[in-house]
Amino acid sequence: LETFSTPHPQGSLFRVDLRLRPEGSAGPLARSLESMENYYAGFGETWERLALIKARGIAGSRELAYEFLRQHQPFIYPKSATPDLLEEIANIKRRIERDVVGRDKLQRDVKLGVGGIREIEFIVQALQLIHGARHPFLQEPSMLKALRALRQLDLLPREEVLTLDNAYRFLRRVEHRLQIESEQQTHTVPENPEALLRLARSLRFASAEDFTAALQKRMGGVRPIFQRIISESPVEPAKINLEIFNDAKRATKALADLERGPASFHVAPRTRQIFRKLQPVLLDWLAKTADADATLNQFVRFVEAHGLRSLLFELLVANPKLLELLVKTFDASRFAGDLLTRRPQLLEEITRDPGLSDVRSLDEHLRRLDSLGASAFHLDSVRAYRQRQILRMILRDVLASAGPTTSNTLGDELSDLAESCLLFTIRLLEGEQLTVIALGKFGGRELSYGADLDVLFVGDNIRTAQNLIVATAQPTSEGNIWALDSRLRPEGEKGPLVCLLETYQAYYEHRAQLWEIHALSRARRVTGPLGNQFIEIARHYWRKAGRRPDLFEQIDTMLERIRRERGSGSDFLDFKTGIGGTIEAEFLVQALQMRKNIWEPNWRRASDRLRQCGVLNAAEVAKLREAYGFLRRCESALRRYENKAVSALPSNPSDQRKLAIRLGYDGFETFRRDYVDSREAIHALYERQVRNKSL
Repeated sequence: LETFSTPHPQGSLFRVDLRLRPEGSAGPLARSLESMENYYAGFGETWERLALIKARGIAGSRELAYEFLRQHQPFIYPKSATPDLLEEIANIKRRIERDVVGRDKLQRDVKLGVGGIREIEFIVQALQLIHGARHPFLQEPSMLKALRALRQLDLLPREEVLTLDNAYRFLRRVEHRLQIESEQQTHTVPENPEALLRLARSLRFASAEDFTAALQKRMGGVRPIFQRIISESPVEPAKINLEIFNDAKRATKALADLERGPASFHVAPRTRQIFRKLQPVLLDWLAKTADADATLNQFVRFVEAHGLRSLLFELLVANPKLLELLVKTFDASRFAGDLLTRRPQLLEEITRDPGLSDVRSLDEHLRRLDSLGASAFHLDSVRAYRQRQILRMILRDVLASAGPTTSNTLGDELSDLAESCLLFTIRLLEGEQLTVIALGKFGGRELSYGADLDVLFVGDNIRTAQNLIVATAQPTSEGNIWALDSRLRPEGEKGPLVCLLETYQAYYEHRAQLWEIHALSRARRVTGPLGNQFIEIARHYWRKAGRRPDLFEQIDTMLERIRRERGSGSDFLDFKTGIGGTIEAEFLVQALQMRKNIWEPNWRRASDRLRQCGVLNAAEVAKLREAYGFLRRCESALRRYENKAVSALPSNPSDQRKLAIRLGYDGFETFRRDYVDSREAIHALYERQVRNKSL
């Protein structure tokens, strides 16, 4: 090949173009017959059929060349052409005109332009593809011989055959004159008057005008025949609405990659046809997302990771609900999208599960964990189980309405999943004598996505507690089990990791600050022999603190300190620490609990107990629950995206709009009204009850 085409001072022999081989420039230069057959059977496209019509053996083994042509005859000349064959050829021509020739050269390109050589070839080759299997006489690589055969078989009228024959011969002569001047591959008639006249005279025309008239006559006669045979009324492919994307150029490329695959990848024609059916539905769902660009990008990544593109597209066309689930999930959670991209098989595993919509209990999780065969030194199956279950919750979450019941159910199930993973790991570590107390949202069974587990360790099993923290937090390719946070222990991070029961009692009696006693509002036994005794001690000092005359004043001071130390600097954005935020709602209920000695770790049930005891009336509790539930749903939607803790609204207007849409609003302004109303409702009740003020 190098000898044949390498430039030399005396010129090269001929330029050789190998791009028509299977897989184009990315494919090997030579393949076996079997490899060729497999490629064309699985991935061969219409343009490759057209190219192979002209195939003939020119060197090497005549027997091998004959076998190649014989073997591929059914591909080149199918017994029944696909219904959209002519449409595909028309689309090929449209793409050539748009992407290769350009609008300004359409009338001057004698090869690829309107009425040019390529249109004549496409007319003849299309009829060869359609009728060649029934009429072997048409299986002819020479274009002019094939044209005569079409006339003899009455597949083209005599007048049209003469028009095409005359035009083809004329245009090829023009092409030769253009290329002979400087031996460059060009097909465009020059605009320069001198060059145009020189071309005309080389073709024995008296003037440039005479040549131009003859050229227009030939090319003008070809186009009507092309339109009649290839596309009676050529229809451009349906316009894709790119207004839903911020980066239309990137979206166009992504959609093209989905249909045709990346440059080094070949997609079978059938797969492309299936995607063309899928694309309108996909775009409809993308139009409903908060971030169409990111969702489409995630969808492309998932398809590429899945591998079985044709099977996946067929599945999504046949099951639009599954497509809806995928698009909504990719939009709602990058964490879930990344997990599905790393483990595409999880989608089928989870969606085939008839219990997808079921809320699994602590005992159900423990039974499933028991069946995994995990050990203290091999915990990846536990990590993978935790990932699958969170993914299952996200899938169910994005299909459910964003109502209060959904948020409460999610908190219960996440807490049960966390507790089951914790209990199971303790059992594997043979740490049954270690007592674990849950605090915070874990204690109240109100976990959200991306939450750590606040815990206290009671006893003397320091090594077990250390091993537990390492085992649960250690990340692998399957993620981690859960991160434990034990900083609420006596003396915080400076204190011992595990304390005796007597140590806790002495600390709460003599040295604990009010905020540490207040944190016990959500204390709950998880496991261990000393759990009930610890809760009794905790309740004793919690009740004692509740009788302090300055309780409300001290809790209010705690809240202000949290705002100063943890706030983002924008009270409006801080839905957790800001005025009327979730912490204010929690401190309100917990302050009233402590004052009235109502022990209940769960915020919702505690607020109900306050109503039953007459501390708050029914209207106040209903309004408080609605407002708090709204803010928790905001938090859940934000945390769900990356499965990480989030305490404030995004500051970017674009991200604010995305959050609003994910929560079911049409834009941020309508969301803002409910957001402000919720925070004002919480703060008004806090002012009345804790600060004894009326707004």
